[in-house]
Amino acid sequence: MDFSQFSERLSQVDPRSVAIEVAVLVGCVALAWIVCRWFGRDQPKDSIWFGERLWDGLLFPLLALLFCDLARRGAASFLPVVVLRIAVPVFLSLVAIRLFARVLRAVFPTSALVRLAERTISWIAWIAAVLWIVGLLPPVLAELDAISLDFGKTHVSVRTILEGIFWAGVVMVIALWIAATIEKRILREAVSDLSMRKVASNAVRAALLLVGLLFALSAVGVDLTALSVLGGAVGVGLGFGLQKLAANYVSGFVILLERSIRIGDNVKVDGFEGRITDIKTRYTLVRAANGRESIVPNETLITSRVENLSISDMKFNITTNIVVGYKSDVAQVQGILCDAAKAQARVLSEPVPIAYLVNFAPDGLEFSLNFWVADPEKGKDNVRSAINIAMLEGLRVAHIDIPFPQRVVRVESLPTAPSAGALPERGTRL
Repeated sequence: MDFSQFSERLSQVDPRSVAIEVAVLVGCVALAWIVCRWFGRDQPKDSIWFGERLWDGLLFPLLALLFCDLARRGAASFLPVVVLRIAVPVFLSLVAIRLFARVLRAVFPTSALVRLAERTISWIAWIAAVLWIVGLLPPVLAELDAISLDFGKTHVSVRTILEGIFWAGVVMVIALWIAATIEKRILREAVSDLSMRKVASNAVRAALLLVGLLFALSAVGVDLTALSVLGGAVGVGLGFGLQKLAANYVSGFVILLERSIRIGDNVKVDGFEGRITDIKTRYTLVRAANGRESIVPNETLITSRVENLSISDMKFNITTNIVVGYKSDVAQVQGILCDAAKAQARVLSEPVPIAYLVNFAPDGLEFSLNFWVADPEKGKDNVRSAINIAMLEGLRVAHIDIPFPQRVVRVESLPTAPSAGALPERGTRL
């Protein structure tokens, strides 16, 4: 229906038929709401189909579109349809907006660009709906089809480019949706190891995006055999100009498959010690106990020396030293130090804390207390400080001396200086 037909249809509007269409439209919306209400009772709030509220998901506008289109086709035989014709593009725009918005939020929950993408898609969808309703969409598409761009001997219209971008976006969003569903419903139950689940999720998402891109290019008429030249050029670029980038990507998959370093391990890389919070395809995030994060290229984890402090278990050893007087009872001091460590909730009972006499220092006996914790990401200095305070209190209660550093200064006497004006005696050296 073009603009002239739309104007003619508006001039022939009957108030009674409009009331009937409004009633049918309300019935279609109510029926869609009832269906969503029935099937969405036990669904999670992050569901793409239902959303946080029933009308906030994808299923509600999709059902409303289906019911309104069926009602429009049925009512077109016995009355002039206007309201239902307007409702169809409105609900179609809502379907497109909900599809892109819900999928992008589910796949990229922390991305700041999701809000911008939602607004852009909303504007484009509503402008297309308005042009469709007033009948200006066909002439606009015809004008876009008349504008062509020349790439050598190839002529491509602006409409073809826009349709290619649209279908590529739709296919990519659907591919991301399928990948997120597979990761949520299948991989979380079938793969218990977090690292293996991560590599499986990345592999599934990359494969689906590649297949989706090929389908989108084929849908707009792009000859896929021409991509062989592009693939060769990309391979040459990876071989020469992108060696580091390719090495980091390959190293990321090697790390995830080999499982020598896993998410949650405490590692030390180039003097930076922390817990691995995420393993990306190109880099790994290491978070220290003080909140700082280090972005480590995956190639570094493969080619350089890395200390994995929790590759065999999660026990982490911490030591603290103290010096007491030489007259102290060694066994009593060891018992006080071990009791101070055992009193802390974070200190493991196995292996048991143990104190050693490690040195005969100039000022006293030097003891080293060794204890283990299972959560070094919560901090080491805080538990060491609490144990030091308990050690100090225990030693004071037991009247065990903690000596101060002592230094002996030897002063030699000097000859008496002669009085003013007196001559030094013979044989006296000044």
